[in-house]
Amino acid sequence: MSILVVGSVAYDTVETITAKYDRLLGGSASYFSLAASHFAPVRAVGVVGDDFRQDDLDLLANHGVDVSGIERKQGETFFWSGRYHADMIERDTLVTELGVFADFRPEIAAMWRSTPYLFLANIHPALQYHVLDSMTAPKLSILDTMNLWIETTPDDLQTVLGRVDVLLVNDSEAYLLTRERSLRKAAKAIQAMGPTRVVVKKGEHGAVLFGRDSILAVPALLLPEVIDPTGAGDSFAGGFVGSLAAADASSDDTDAVFRQAMLDGTAVASFCPEGFSVEGLLRVTSSTLKKRLDELRAMMIP
Repeated sequence: MSILVVGSVAYDTVETITAKYDRLLGGSASYFSLAASHFAPVRAVGVVGDDFRQDDLDLLANHGVDVSGIERKQGETFFWSGRYHADMIERDTLVTELGVFADFRPEIAAMWRSTPYLFLANIHPALQYHVLDSMTAPKLSILDTMNLWIETTPDDLQTVLGRVDVLLVNDSEAYLLTRERSLRKAAKAIQAMGPTRVVVKKGEHGAVLFGRDSILAVPALLLPEVIDPTGAGDSFAGGFVGSLAAADASSDDTDAVFRQAMLDGTAVASFCPEGFSVEGLLRVTSSTLKKRLDELRAMMIP
């Protein structure tokens, strides 16, 4: 079953204590699409400038992503630059230039409006609502957000939360959104806002699924080396939603299929930090993914 993702397609300059790479492919839709494409066909909606390399669009297309929804406009592509600290967790944002993304208003092609699985990446809640309004009753809708929208557009965010099935947030965002200091209470408060299920991303400590009738904590895989953690959260989302699409899941299903999606998302995301930009995701194969899943299950079940 197909997935529609609406989000950013960008260029990133990433600096670590050992290396610096300029203007690499980035953006939430890019990472999500490449991770999800290992499970299901992906349709991407975004905007890039006239400086965007055709080779990067071709890379996405060659990995099963329909890029016909990525609009090219006159101007510069969304650009972000960051420097990671030695722990490869903390980072400093050096430059954020929205470029053509500043005026992004996603328009969904008529033939895509019935796409059964919808992922609303981290964009303004009013735009997320606009996309939802354009769709014909998606089977499952999943939303990501961030502190900026929680703090500056709470009403818009509350409105769109009332219409989605799953929310993905990190723990600090869950606390900020609900004013609860207990993660379990925060998840319950979010479910009362609309989403049936809440996934709380905890970075190097994994993720937690608060489902209809169960809670599942999944650890992160322990990597020998972290090269570049940029995009790991979006890669997790891609594997998670891709797994749900492959299973043809709906919000009415039991938690079992969502629990499997947590494992798949974690396994796929583990490849992302092993290279700069999307390099790690390009190394995923069915056999290497299976091996990661086996390692993950072994960590959880003695």
